[in-house]
Amino acid sequence: MNKCSKRLLVISILAAGLAGCGGSSAGSETKATAFDWKSSEPLIRPPADRADIFGVKDPTIVHHDGRYHVFMTTAGKGGWGMAYTSFSNWDEAPKAPQFMLDKSPIGPGYRAAPQVYYFAPQKLWYLIYQGGDPLYSTTSNIADPKSWTAPQPFYASVPASVKDEKGHAAWLDFWNICDDKKCYLFFTGDNGRFYRAETTLARFPLGFSEPVVVMDEKRDDMFEASNTYKIAGTNQYLTLIEAMGPKGRYFRAWTADRLDGTWQPVPGAPMNLFAGADNVKFDGRIWSEGVSHGEMVRAGIDQTLAIDPCKPLQFLYQGLDKEKGKSYEYIELPYRLGVITATAPNAISELCKK
Repeated sequence: MNKCSKRLLVISILAAGLAGCGGSSAGSETKATAFDWKSSEPLIRPPADRADIFGVKDPTIVHHDGRYHVFMTTAGKGGWGMAYTSFSNWDEAPKAPQFMLDKSPIGPGYRAAPQVYYFAPQKLWYLIYQGGDPLYSTTSNIADPKSWTAPQPFYASVPASVKDEKGHAAWLDFWNICDDKKCYLFFTGDNGRFYRAETTLARFPLGFSEPVVVMDEKRDDMFEASNTYKIAGTNQYLTLIEAMGPKGRYFRAWTADRLDGTWQPVPGAPMNLFAGADNVKFDGRIWSEGVSHGEMVRAGIDQTLAIDPCKPLQFLYQGLDKEKGKSYEYIELPYRLGVITATAPNAISELCKK
């Protein structure tokens, strides 16, 4: 093997995003590993007839039975709640009706940051969300938003490991993912810490362990909104965590070979950037300040949360569409939902084995 070939092999293995050794043929070119994205316009806004709702946030999405099913947080005069919408393609999203989940058995009160998936062992859909502590509801029919069960807690009391020095709980943005033996509950604390708890697949949703700290960084560098996926066709997992910077919020990326393993930063960009102001392009108006809480468009529906590295990655996110010169209270921030689509090879697409 000559020096150039060796260098290309090292680059491919490390996915470091370095330049290749030259040459005019396609086979001698090195794929980029940094992420690049193109954003849609805002696709989901507060309903036109609900002036009391300021923003829609924290989307979770699954594609099932020919339709996208989206659950989201609503921020309004009445506080924080959740809503559901469904459509067959992105073009339909702006006009799709929204159902407020306080009209379901989930009920009124503080409800936010949902995650939805199908738990195949029980043949039930799970909706995970926060009501202060982590809660869940289930249904056998995701298309019927009135069919969700009343909230149930994962823990009988707040675990000691997530209490701050004053005894207050510091946990939010809860996320479930399972492998073939265990189910994991990941979350952040708005304090630079990323946590993990676990239970067996057979005991889920009961029996979660005392959470442990998985990663610990500066508060702004590991803030909230973690989401974790299995990369289909590989032994790799991807975790995304929202951070805060001078250009708005953005996501960082890590990979690991086990859900209870060590997370390594995805190379190719400063701060292992996944998506933010520095790598998302817009057609026309730049409507979003940064890229905030969202979810990948998955390859399936079940608890393994698989994403397909062989298809262009898509991420449904909350974008901050502020009116210039206007000041807002936090709950009044005009968040809208849009989709970013990967436009170039990246560290995840390079794992495609087709």
